[in-house]
Amino acid sequence: MTEPLAYPCALRRLSVVRHGQSSANVVFARAAETGDPALSVPEPCDAVVPLSPLGVEQARAAGRWLGGLAAADRPDVVVCSPYLRAVQTWEAMAEAAGRTAPAPAPAGALLDERLRDREMGVLELLTPAAMRERAPEEAARRLRVGDRSYRPPGGESSADVTLRVRDFLGELSGSAPPRAHVLLVAHDAVVLAVRQVLSGIGAPDPGPVEIPNASVSRWDGDGTRMRLAEFAAVGHLPEP
Repeated sequence: MTEPLAYPCALRRLSVVRHGQSSANVVFARAAETGDPALSVPEPCDAVVPLSPLGVEQARAAGRWLGGLAAADRPDVVVCSPYLRAVQTWEAMAEAAGRTAPAPAPAGALLDERLRDREMGVLELLTPAAMRERAPEEAARRLRVGDRSYRPPGGESSADVTLRVRDFLGELSGSAPPRAHVLLVAHDAVVLAVRQVLSGIGAPDPGPVEIPNASVSRWDGDGTRMRLAEFAAVGHLPEP
């Protein structure tokens, strides 16, 4: 079998943290348990969905992990999704990290819209149960074509997310300080896209992989390419 072509990247390390549990995560989990299509997310759009109380605690735990890193292992640059739950995650991380170690990370995070969550268009914030009730044709089409290729009206497929993340990583590799450690705070769709891109051209689709809230994924580089070191790690989080 032909080996994938390596994705060129000059970073020393890339760490990616998924945001803590959001209020929408709570609603979606409850809808999955009950099958109730009436359950809905109260926020007007995905970009302003906040963390839940548990999500704040998870973000603080991720911050303690960050603050516990050796000085040489701390990130040089932090880039965050502009969505509220990701920004809140970074703010809680930075505060908790500051209590653990002096100056554990850059004082602030850069925002980049290419790290936003997958856009679902007309289905934005609809639970699967609500989608089946309100848009049965779209629910059937999603099952027929598969979630990775499914693009809702006005939204994105997972492949679309991978394309914008590839563009972001290419620019990041050329713009970050030489041999930098960069920390991203984003969403599960972005974590999977990073994995797909850094696996190289021709790498197989990682498939449906669960990315827990506030989990840490890490790639280490040799100056030319990145290799996966840990994926969706949650050892720093308290027991549920």
